[in-house]
Amino acid sequence: MSGSLGLQLATSTAIVGATILIHLIGLLALLRLLQLHTSRVRMAHPLLDQALVIVGAAFGLFFLHAIEIWLYAAFYVLVGEIPSLDNALYFSTSTYATIGYGDVLLSPRWRILGAIEGANGVILLGWSTAFFVSVVQRLRALEHDWLNPGAPPRPRSWRA
Repeated sequence: MSGSLGLQLATSTAIVGATILIHLIGLLALLRLLQLHTSRVRMAHPLLDQALVIVGAAFGLFFLHAIEIWLYAAFYVLVGEIPSLDNALYFSTSTYATIGYGDVLLSPRWRILGAIEGANGVILLGWSTAFFVSVVQRLRALEHDWLNPGAPPRPRSWRA
């Protein structure tokens, strides 16, 4: 294994680990906010309440992905692979989202990291999708309580 490949794999492992940790902490924070939201006094307009939860969750997930994309972009600038932050953000965003336009490329010194960023992005975007679907499903279950106040209560926990 060449020194360059070893460096790329070690760096990739560290950045992937950091993004997974960021994502985990972020999802736990979002989950906690959702728990606090459902434990407070109900709003007079349950559909508005649901919409606010969905929009809040979507913005929270978008924010998490932005942090992760910026982490990759900052690394590319830090090592001098992509000199300008705007180009690094552009490359990182298109790679993370696996769009990969190909108009900005990494040198052979870091191209494995770029490929791994794409795989990392797919996994984290999938994790976010599963989280978001779960939020919407739980809202549908809570909708029963909001729209039928006299009906027997359903479990209100956001835990699995």
